[in-house]
Amino acid sequence: MLRMAKIRLGLIFGGRSAEHEVSLRSARSVLAAIDRDKYDVTLIGISKEGRWLAGADPLKSLAAGDLSDTLEAALLGEPGKRELLALKANGAGPGQPTRHLSPVAELDVIFPLLHGPFGEDGTVQGLLELADLPYVGAGVLASAVAMDKAICKQLLRAQGIPVTDWELVTRADVERDAGSVATAAASRFGFPIFTKPANLGSSVGVVKAHDYGELLAGLREAARYDRRVLIEPGINAREIEVGVLGNGDPIASVAGEVLPGREFYDYEAKYVDAGSRVVIPAPIPAETAEAARAIAVAAFRAIDAAGLARVDFLLDRDSGKLYLNEINTLPGFTDISMYPKLWEASGLSNAGLIDCLIELALERQAEKEKNVTKFEGETSA
Repeated sequence: MLRMAKIRLGLIFGGRSAEHEVSLRSARSVLAAIDRDKYDVTLIGISKEGRWLAGADPLKSLAAGDLSDTLEAALLGEPGKRELLALKANGAGPGQPTRHLSPVAELDVIFPLLHGPFGEDGTVQGLLELADLPYVGAGVLASAVAMDKAICKQLLRAQGIPVTDWELVTRADVERDAGSVATAAASRFGFPIFTKPANLGSSVGVVKAHDYGELLAGLREAARYDRRVLIEPGINAREIEVGVLGNGDPIASVAGEVLPGREFYDYEAKYVDAGSRVVIPAPIPAETAEAARAIAVAAFRAIDAAGLARVDFLLDRDSGKLYLNEINTLPGFTDISMYPKLWEASGLSNAGLIDCLIELALERQAEKEKNVTKFEGETSA
């Protein structure tokens, strides 16, 4: 019996983002679950400074903060060059050694395990599009739209999908007159108020302000991470999450509920505080769960997402109304992350989920290859 060749898979992790450590945890979890009989895995790290790294174990090196055993690496944005390349000195002698690119591995598909800017926002996806290299997850457009919370809200509202109200300000607004920004927000929304970077995840830089002083601090904290700052009213809500999987015909997982160990599901509650827990399926009425699943799929389609997404909702305890809070196009794959837990509860193991995502990436690439990329003009009679 002939044995099928392994798929040559590149895992990219780390990145120039405040979610760097979360990305490393996602990579470790995927490596623990992936079927090594099906995949020949190449690890591709990106340092906090943005250096691409190859070598024996860039995941271990990044976690330890010691990059001495790694090689500088690169992917060329050129169709047909599906190689991970290492930058090596050729030992040319005294003075500055010349360097050359040396192939490390041929790649069939990429699994970006990057969260936040410079990875989840369409930037890496653009490089992979230029290289004509299949990859897991949404394309440039959906990645960029979902990463910018304000743009995403505008698009979803235009599609009739319920979102909470918001105000968008800039870092320049905050630096110029944070007091006026805070006064206007307090007048419009009342307290509590949430402030958050428009382009970040894992609740990094998010503050729940209960008074004017906390609101000022929250505006300045969000502005540390992004040029654009989102201001939203705090509602008395439960946090409901749904996983979406697919390309042209996506499906939704069961709904789950997050019970944060802190006042809201901030970074500490997600990754540090052991008091947080999830309940799957969420203890909500069946019609509410079905509504969340339907809205999740509609939102996935609205932004032209692909592969996977985790859609987060706020369920108003007072009115029972659902609001879509965020779409995450590269949700966490850590051992405590909601996305793989939702699919496990829906009957799909972590290994099976990884297989499905890679199949969807290859399916999407096959669909793109149907596109004509050269205009030959009309032929004359």
